[in-house]
Amino acid sequence: MSARRVVITGAGWVTPLGADIDSVWSKLLAGHSAIGPIEQFEAGTFATNFAAEVKRFRLEDFLDAPASIARHAEAAPATRFGLAAAAQAWSNAGYALPGCSKRSTGAEPASWRRVGAYLGAGEGALDYHAMVSTMLDSWDAEGRRVDEARWGALAMERMAPAGEIEQDPHYVLAHLANELGFSGPSYNCMTACAAGTQCVGEAFEILRRGDADVMLAGGSHSMIHPLGMTGFIRLTAMSTRRDDPSTAARPFDRSRDGFVMGEGAGIVVLEDLKHALAREAPIIAEVAGFGSSADAYRITDIKPDGSGAQAAIRMALKQAGISPNEPDADGRPPVQYISAHGTGTQENDGIETAAIKGVFGALAPRIPFSSVKSMLGHLIQAAGVVELITCLKAIETGFVPPTINLHEPDARCDLDHVPNEAKRVEGGVDVCLSNGFGFGGQNNTLCVRRFEA
Repeated sequence: MSARRVVITGAGWVTPLGADIDSVWSKLLAGHSAIGPIEQFEAGTFATNFAAEVKRFRLEDFLDAPASIARHAEAAPATRFGLAAAAQAWSNAGYALPGCSKRSTGAEPASWRRVGAYLGAGEGALDYHAMVSTMLDSWDAEGRRVDEARWGALAMERMAPAGEIEQDPHYVLAHLANELGFSGPSYNCMTACAAGTQCVGEAFEILRRGDADVMLAGGSHSMIHPLGMTGFIRLTAMSTRRDDPSTAARPFDRSRDGFVMGEGAGIVVLEDLKHALAREAPIIAEVAGFGSSADAYRITDIKPDGSGAQAAIRMALKQAGISPNEPDADGRPPVQYISAHGTGTQENDGIETAAIKGVFGALAPRIPFSSVKSMLGHLIQAAGVVELITCLKAIETGFVPPTINLHEPDARCDLDHVPNEAKRVEGGVDVCLSNGFGFGGQNNTLCVRRFEA
């Protein structure tokens, strides 16, 4: 049986610049930065005391049924962000949203058993001391193992009152299934910064082989708390440019000194093409290819020659039937926009640029290749899908977002990184790549194209 075509019929996000897709897109094109001093906890003594926070967020703006709001009132930030993004995506795809009377006019899927989800969701303990004391005090020294019963009792006593049990990353998926009622294939992916991109790719493969008709795919994450910030600070991966946080995230710039933490969620609805056409669904774009590879190099570093990233990109292009070194029928590069992983670390940006040049050769300088992390920060497991949605908007509008704070280009980063101002692509945007790379050389690339029947 031939592989099925897969389309995107809905999209939703919660970002540090807001949650409405069109208004956030306008801010991205205008080069607005969401990065500022941390307000969620006292971070004055931290080497990095700034981040891109989601502010003025209310779940009631997305789910208005009292029962739904009560069910998720005490949920962790990542869970609530994920629910909100999924509610947007589900409604935009033309489906009825059970927890929101304002958006309940759509239809329901023919079979909830044929609807699933693939999420990249992570959290982290907000109370580090409670977590560590629980781990230490539940250790059975004689048996050299964790006493499970004691762990459970201590966790409920010390961590549940502060919502720590809710920090389990799988809770996002559980809450989402509970709210929508789907009972098809459901997975949670923990490949860190690569997870969001990987989840969409894996959901795409599930649909291609016929194991589901509809999949929600995406990521949701919030690590703006003492434990999350401390971990990355100790890895020296974060910017310490405290004088003006709005200029701290500067991918591809010679003076870049690390990424800036962000938080939020991005969810898309993927659908088998025949299923979507049968219900006359709105089709945003087609998922044309997915590539995934591992560097097998170091725990946190990516391979300096970029071979792992190249492998993922080439795989996505091959599946999409695109030759990277051949212009399209109009003489344009075969890809008109690349959403970069573009973290702002010295290693990542140079290696990712080299990978693009290695794949596209002489055509690489003609492809706009920008990073919205310069404005949104790094949303970790949600980053890949939020950045994929910018590709969908690029296809729709013909504009691509800038990389802000790019004033002194690094000699190694010599492609069109769309510095500081958005760009209108001549002839429009028909094909995009979205890169999501993670610690330890986890490489994932998605190829999406304008839908043509």
